[in-house]
Parts: sequence; structure tokens; C-alpha cells
Amino acid sequence: MDEIGELPKPVQVKLLRALQEGEIVRVGDSAPRKVDVRIIAATNRSLTKEVAVGNFREDLFFRLAVAILKLPPIRERSGDLSLLIDRLMSRINSEAAKDGKPFNKKISASAKNIMLEHVWPGNVRELQNTLYRATVSSDEEAISAATMKDSILDLGPAEGQHDTILDRPIEEGVDLQGLIAEVARHYLSRALSAAHGNKAQATRILGLPNYQTLTNWMKRYGISN
Repeated sequence: MDEIGELPKPVQVKLLRALQEGEIVRVGDSAPRKVDVRIIAATNRSLTKEVAVGNFREDLFFRLAVAILKLPPIRERSGDLSLLIDRLMSRINSEAAKDGKPFNKKISASAKNIMLEHVWPGNVRELQNTLYRATVSSDEEAISAATMKDSILDLGPAEGQHDTILDRPIEEGVDLQGLIAEVARHYLSRALSAAHGNKAQATRILGLPNYQTLTNWMKRYGISN
């Protein structure tokens, strides 16, 4: 069940009753029937906070919260981003191939660097839809940096949203290594762009001790040139 935190109160009552009684009444039926199911639910909300403010039933929450997996947003697991991009691009190509179309789009190194630099506030859905837009917009086999820039929708920070890396909430903990990686990728990409791919010049821009250090950092944070 996706986005279970969005369930209206009347539907929460019905789901709770089904879990407690192990039976449901189908539309059009007059008698209940037994069901034996396991519920796997996902939400982008904090259900504990939703319970506290009365938006989600406490009894239903404890019925569902047997094993809880917390998946951090993309911005906090920077090491996964490059793999996610490759996987989603492969899926897009495969789906197009099923329609009988010869399709093998690729992402240029400069376009991928732009994606690695973006924060992705919409997480995987935003990432996937951006790749779809870039794929449709690109006339070339390799998606260019210009096409990728046009495909990323910059909505700006929402009201009350922390939009600087130095001012993010820490009440529920922070991924310090992920934040460091985010900053490193941002400035590595900018320096390489400003130097037009010249690594020696990018090394000087970043104040790194030598060319090898730049190469090591690029490898560590998945930056290609």
C-alpha cells in the first residue's frame, strides 16, 4: 500500500477492522469473507507525528508498525545516485524497446555530473521523470548537459523549507558523510565546468595539492569528465 499516510479517517477505520477481524465485506456482498494477507506499506510522512496531531489512528499505526525500514532521501545517500541513474535509464530504454522502437539513449558525462550535483527534493520520482523528459527532448543518442539542465525543474524551496546545506534540521539526525559528499560533488563539478574539463586548472581552482588528489576525489564521489 503506497502512501498509506494519505488514507482518510473512514478508510483507516475499515483497514483496521480488516486487520483485526481478518475478514472483509466485498462491494455487493452481504456476508464477510476471511482474508489472510500481509501488509507492506510505504509513506513519505512521519506517521508518529501524524498520530500525535490526530491525522492517523494510533491503533492502526501499531497494527502496521511491526518491522519499520527508514529509507533516507537521495540527498542523504549520495553513493546510490549514480547507480540509480544508470538503472532508471536502462529501464526507460527497455520499456521503449517493448514498444518495438529501436531505443538506446545514453547520458553524457557532463549531463550526469549535473544530475549528481542536483539535490533531488522529489527523490526517485523526480529523478525518473527528469530522465523521461530528457530522453524525449533529446534528438541525439547521448543526452547533453544543456538538455539535462532544461529537464530539471527548479521549483525553488517550499515555504519553511531549509534550502541551505548549513541550515538543515538535525532533530532526527543528519548524514554528515552524505552532506560532505554533496558539497564535494557540487564544487568538483563546478570547477571542472569552469576549467572546461582541464583537470590541472580544476585542481588549482579547488586549491587541491596536486592533480592526483583531484582524480582520487572524482573517483570517490562518482564524478566523470
